[in-house]
Amino acid sequence: MSVLPPEVSAELTQLLQALQSPDNSIRSQAEDHLQTNWTATRPEMLLMGLAEQTAGAPESSLRSFAAVIFRRIASKTRKNDKGENVETLISLPVEQAHVIRQKLLETLAHEADRVVRNKIGDAVADVARQYSENNDQWPEILGVLFNLSMASDIGQRETAYRVFATTPGIIEKQHEGAVIDAFGRGFKDNSVAVQLAAMDAFASFFRNISKKTQPKYFALLSDVLNILPPIKDTHDSEDLGKALMSLIELAEASPKMFKPLFHDLVMFSVSVIQDKELTDLCRQNALELMATFADYAPSMCRKDASYTTDMITQCLSLMTDLGEDDEDSAEWLLNDDIDTEESDLNHVAGEQCMDRLANKLGGETILVPTFHWLPRMTTSMAWKDRHAALMAISAISEGCRDLMIKELDKVLELVVPALKDTHPRVRWAGCQALGQMSTDFAPIMQKEYYDVVLKAIIPVLNSPEARVKSHAAAALVNFCEEAEKSILEPYLDELLSHLFQLLQNDKRFVQEQALSTIATIADSAEAAFSKYYDTLMPLLVDVLQRENEKEFRLLRAKAMECATLIALAVGPERLGSDTMTLVDLLANIQRNITDPDDPQSQYLMHCWGRMCRVMGPEFLRFLPEVMPPLVELASAKADIQLLDTDDEIEQMQQEEGWELVPLKGKMIGIRTSTMEDKHTAIELLVVYAQTLEGQFAPYVADIMENIALPGLAFFFHDPVRFISAKLVPMLLSSYKKAYGPTSNELRGLWTGTVDKLIEVLTAEPAIDALAEMYQCFYECVEAIGKNSLTQQHMDKFIDGAHSTIEDYKDRVAQREEDRAGVTAEEADDDADEILEAIEDDQTLLSDMNKAFHSIFKNHGAAFLQPWERLMSTYESFLTSTDNTQRQFGLCIMDDVLEYCGPESVRYATTISTALLQGCKDPSAAIRQAAAYGIGTAAQHGGAPWSQFLASSLPSLFQVTQVPDAHGEEAVYATENACAAIAKILHFNKQSVESPQAVASQWVDTLPVTNDEEAAPYAYGYLVELIEQQHPAVTGQIDKIFVYVGKAVEAEMLHGQLAVRVATAVRTLLIAANVDPTPLLQQHFSPAAQDIIRRHFT
Repeated sequence: MSVLPPEVSAELTQLLQALQSPDNSIRSQAEDHLQTNWTATRPEMLLMGLAEQTAGAPESSLRSFAAVIFRRIASKTRKNDKGENVETLISLPVEQAHVIRQKLLETLAHEADRVVRNKIGDAVADVARQYSENNDQWPEILGVLFNLSMASDIGQRETAYRVFATTPGIIEKQHEGAVIDAFGRGFKDNSVAVQLAAMDAFASFFRNISKKTQPKYFALLSDVLNILPPIKDTHDSEDLGKALMSLIELAEASPKMFKPLFHDLVMFSVSVIQDKELTDLCRQNALELMATFADYAPSMCRKDASYTTDMITQCLSLMTDLGEDDEDSAEWLLNDDIDTEESDLNHVAGEQCMDRLANKLGGETILVPTFHWLPRMTTSMAWKDRHAALMAISAISEGCRDLMIKELDKVLELVVPALKDTHPRVRWAGCQALGQMSTDFAPIMQKEYYDVVLKAIIPVLNSPEARVKSHAAAALVNFCEEAEKSILEPYLDELLSHLFQLLQNDKRFVQEQALSTIATIADSAEAAFSKYYDTLMPLLVDVLQRENEKEFRLLRAKAMECATLIALAVGPERLGSDTMTLVDLLANIQRNITDPDDPQSQYLMHCWGRMCRVMGPEFLRFLPEVMPPLVELASAKADIQLLDTDDEIEQMQQEEGWELVPLKGKMIGIRTSTMEDKHTAIELLVVYAQTLEGQFAPYVADIMENIALPGLAFFFHDPVRFISAKLVPMLLSSYKKAYGPTSNELRGLWTGTVDKLIEVLTAEPAIDALAEMYQCFYECVEAIGKNSLTQQHMDKFIDGAHSTIEDYKDRVAQREEDRAGVTAEEADDDADEILEAIEDDQTLLSDMNKAFHSIFKNHGAAFLQPWERLMSTYESFLTSTDNTQRQFGLCIMDDVLEYCGPESVRYATTISTALLQGCKDPSAAIRQAAAYGIGTAAQHGGAPWSQFLASSLPSLFQVTQVPDAHGEEAVYATENACAAIAKILHFNKQSVESPQAVASQWVDTLPVTNDEEAAPYAYGYLVELIEQQHPAVTGQIDKIFVYVGKAVEAEMLHGQLAVRVATAVRTLLIAANVDPTPLLQQHFSPAAQDIIRRHFT
């Protein structure tokens, strides 16, 4: 019986029918009526009516449609009585919502039609999600679902598990005994459909519960795995594929659950991969399951008796599955669409899996079983075997880099002959392998094997097959990107003569690739490319002047790219009058672009950026034409679509340029192509601001307000946020250059910027993004300079820093907690992930350090009051066992010493203890920070620090006396200690007990050849000693000359100091009648000898 008046129910029935009308105008009017007369004004009647229609409408299609509309309306956001944005159903009064959801549950329990029941189940699940997320109770739902899971009707049992799968949170807090019983019944059900629904629900449930809770349910796994063999025996690929997908989710959530049964699962999965009577998709799901274990539990895979050998064998087998219908590759050769290698093909799945195995298991595990097969396969009579072997080398080279690079000559012996193979696809695969190896083994490949590689690839550019010669050119891109111009120069004639021939090819994709390769060579060869300019530039201009037929657009785009990269390589003088020709052509192309999908527009952005770098200020007059489309792209809003139905989701998955993101039980689609264009446009704005500096000022205020600052909070696409963080300080610098550092214009721009920056620092949740925002902040403070922040700004900065540090401490504590009780195997599996998290935190603390540094540098002691609020944190960091924290604390104390001068003595106890302890630290980076801090106290601390400085000398000498003190790891600590002692002797000589003896000992801490900041203090003090005729230098002139020579060779001495040092040492040599020639020959290479002689003359 309806609780709504009959006329209301009738009106709603008519509305639902209109909403399904094939007539667009009727449907549009119905949508308006639904929104205006129902959703906005009487949502409680609408939802009740839809629930009743779902229960009582005579046609199943109408009941199903009513359930879909119910779900859509129930989850729409509206304001409640308190003005908060909440979803519609939970915004209703409690009693009304209770009646509606009870009606929905009754309908679910009684609906006989499977399709309708599934739609009602989706609606129930969405309502349950709302209550779960809102921490509200819906106790009745569990009783109904548990009853349904035991119903006599198969469809009802399946529906119960479908609802569990979509809303696992509703059973998470229940007694595990009841949950185990429910899942156990599902796994042993006599219906495969119910078993699969239970598996899906179990996988969803596991993703939702904590790792600590998971072991309570491990015992159910054997029941889960027992579902699979009977399905395989029936050869039902669709059902088996679904079961494997659920296992993949379980393996991602809790791989260690599988440990006792892992070998059996490996055997079963391999049997599925081998079974050619099953569909390719099903076999690939089994492959994906095994690859998932490599991703999440590599140790378990390495320890299994047959996992690695079986997986390598199966991958290589799949990689030979290149299609039975194209044995002579005629179809492949005729296919001009060379960029679309279908990812659902077996050979592609095999290649991708090999890549994952190499990256996750490493070369020590997979190289032996792989190279057990490869030599045989490369010499096989079957071209598919040879092709698979080469593709395998491509796939594993990144993951096995460290081991393969030691045997590179042997690997090349397998690959290079393939470029002369009789079969075109094998030659193509040989090019693929050499191209991939050129990237993965750079720069060794380019420096040591350039002759082997280039002599192998260049002849393939003459291949009769278009696809093969194009791929040879593509492989050259990989090689040349990482090659020094000195390596390429001897080969340029031969390379470019072949590539010019490819430009005459009748296949457009060959011409396009040739242009890309020529552009890369120009970029690497730089000025050496000038020789070929007169031949190539007219060809490119000709392409750019052609009619704008659609099929030539990509070719013109590549020609633009090539021409502007050549312009950058040869420079404006060589370009001459062609500069204007090129710019006019680009402007003409831009004016004629009308289609949104024209590839030329994307290329144009980068081309304008290159021409700006070539032309400098000369480019200014083109900005009025260049900027409007660029600003439009950079200002783009996120293109987002809410997807209501499975059909919409499926359609979106098949479209390129979209990313699907789950959000509160719904799926939203984000158009990634728009985001990528936005990122590129902002990237170009950075180039313009950087290149044009103050002359870019007319555009700055608008870009800052509408693009750069909103970009910092553009949460849909991290690259947009990161590049916006680079743009903000560039815009400030542009204004500073244009109007001056104390101008009202710059202050006005900064006033509108600084609050937003500090707000971002306090609100950013992602660690990597937060590090970028701190970098943006300190670069901005550096750009504005002295007194850029008010006291209020500094207080807010410390508020944000405090929150950030507390969150960091929580993450460190959580890592410690997670590490406790973990087996060595599990720790090994998680090592990469943990290391990445630690590195993210280290980057964040480093950028925070720089932010503190920039504030102290520009505000001095004015920052001390807000800074002191975190004193307990700094002190705890200084005594932490964690290197990163100790270094963070020390660097901040160094800034206090450097920029607060004598006022720093207020913290003398904390600072002096930290500096002396730091000098003894096992970490070289911390010893460096401590030594630098002592030197800073000597230079800036004044009289209050003199007693401490005298007492610190033994600690500083200790830093210079560690084993291998001038080796790669310790050298910066040693050189900072050397400079610190020099500063004490220069600035605080009166506090040192025996300065003469200390100076004599100090000379042996030289040379300084790495740290450019330390060198001036060390060698400045050395000059003082020479001028004083100090016995420490007059008694060991040979040693002094060698120390200075090493500094000259390392380019440590500049300007006036270089002149002073040269003069002093020359005087010293003449006075002692010492000939430096034998010293030069004994201690320096011929090239270094020339540099040092020039310095002293």
